[in-house]
Amino acid sequence: MPLTKEQKTEILDKLKNKMKDAKSVVFAKNSGLSVKDFADLRAKLREEGVFFQIAKKTLLRIAAKDAGFDEIPDEVMEGPIGTAFSMEDEVIAAKLLHDFAKDHKELELRGALFEGKILGMEKTKELALIPGKEELYAKVTYLIKSPVSGFHGVLSNTVSGFVRVLNAVKEKQEQTA
Repeated sequence: MPLTKEQKTEILDKLKNKMKDAKSVVFAKNSGLSVKDFADLRAKLREEGVFFQIAKKTLLRIAAKDAGFDEIPDEVMEGPIGTAFSMEDEVIAAKLLHDFAKDHKELELRGALFEGKILGMEKTKELALIPGKEELYAKVTYLIKSPVSGFHGVLSNTVSGFVRVLNAVKEKQEQTA
């Protein structure tokens, strides 16, 4: 059953607002994905604050143009397209879709809207391989903590070495006395 003009306008407004508010938008071709797998994918995305929607490509193109993006290339919009809107983390949508596509060949990253630019398939895959915020925070914490731990170890060994020397001097004095 075709959509009415009011339904299309409502969907277009939602898409446009999501594209403006999202930190990144990732397009994925999703032909042949089972209902169960699709539900699993949506659940994983929802846990990370990513909204996934399937809409007509014409509506996606119009929403992207209204949100300030150039014309989306045909290679990105090839086949049935699902759109993931990442509202919190810039790379999490691409990362989750990429990881899900490893086990489900029916899903394929096609492109993304990121930092005001339209990315093709290759750049979207590169985006998916960038570490997420939590992983980067852990790495920065390790880098800050590592020199401090090393410095603590050096100081600790210096003090314990000094105590051993004093103990050896004491023992030598006891033997000579």
